[in-house]
Amino acid sequence: MRTEKRISMINVAVLGYGTVGSGVVEVLTTNSDSIAKRAGDTINIKYVLDLRDFPGEPIEKVLVHDFDTIINDDEIDIVIEAMGGTEPAYTFAKASLERGKSYCTSNKELVAKYGPELLELAKEKGKNFLFEASVGGGIPIIRPLNQSLTADEIMEITGILNGTTNFILTKMSKEGLTFDEVLKEAQELGYAERNPAADVEGYDACRKIAILSSLAYGKHVDYEEIYTEGITKITDTDFKYGEKLGLTIKLFGKSKRVGDKFYAMVAPFMISSDNPLYSVNDVLNGILVKGNVIGDVMFYGAGAGKLPTASAVVADVVDAAKHIKTNIMTLWSSKKLNLDDIKNSEKRFFVRLKGDAKERETELKEIFGDIKVITLDDVKGEFGVITPVMSEAKYEEAASKASGIITRIRVESV
Repeated sequence: MRTEKRISMINVAVLGYGTVGSGVVEVLTTNSDSIAKRAGDTINIKYVLDLRDFPGEPIEKVLVHDFDTIINDDEIDIVIEAMGGTEPAYTFAKASLERGKSYCTSNKELVAKYGPELLELAKEKGKNFLFEASVGGGIPIIRPLNQSLTADEIMEITGILNGTTNFILTKMSKEGLTFDEVLKEAQELGYAERNPAADVEGYDACRKIAILSSLAYGKHVDYEEIYTEGITKITDTDFKYGEKLGLTIKLFGKSKRVGDKFYAMVAPFMISSDNPLYSVNDVLNGILVKGNVIGDVMFYGAGAGKLPTASAVVADVVDAAKHIKTNIMTLWSSKKLNLDDIKNSEKRFFVRLKGDAKERETELKEIFGDIKVITLDDVKGEFGVITPVMSEAKYEEAASKASGIITRIRVESV
């Protein structure tokens, strides 16, 4: 009597059937054959968890409303989470790993806050906590930092990490529109939420640079300790000055190693065309990594969106399937990395001031040093200056002596 050979299969559960979750299901279904070849096993979607019902959709047969159904099923090998927020994601992640199930997530809030704890738990259980899609959407950046660039000391990471703010700044730059005008358009196009604070105030980029910095430097960077400044104060006039200077404005998430000190911040920067991130426009993301051996390495692509993000999640699922009984080492210690005060970091500053440039130039040179003065024919009653390189503390001290400051923006290069 011939015995049928059991077909090898990896069972997965998808938590959340929103934009990313439905994209994960689509990618796993559409590319099932090629994914099975890469994973070495068929990936079978056994459950999809959501509070809603989806009558008539293919997932209706596997839809469940209770996480206990998933956690109590010993056949589930990998849990895929695409919900966002720290709860119930943290509870689900911890429970999954404790029950011997690997966990793949696109959830930056979860990773930024609980990354080291969940990585340690995964290691203890011989499973994996993977989060490629938590930064940069479809851009592969987590895996290169964790596996490909390990021969280098990472000296600096600078990223355009939020597609919404990059779209807004690009439109302001190219079309001369105000922040409020472009924000409204971004909301109508679905790029910005009704409450856009997480994007425009820089909080989203802050969590992402915390994750990248933790992986790059090997210790936990607390996102709550990162100086964060958004784009809400950037105006169309700022872009006019930038155009005259040959500069544009981007929101950067940035961390840097200087000797034995580390700085991290999120803020708008004026940058010149020789910066590789200058041409990263619209909703695209770009991440520039500087290593002490390899030099500059650029990662560029779709930083968000249903299928790009889902593609990165599924790449993690394939990795987890290939290492179903093996933990993939991740260099992110729970030991905290103490960030130095950004007041000690140095850069140039673009400053707009009220008054007449000729009348105030001598006064401002005494305050700031060797400044470069910029005037615009169609902007009256004010002018701009670019300071020499100075520390944030020195700038604040000088600015306190200069009357009529309208705004200031940091300058990456001139």
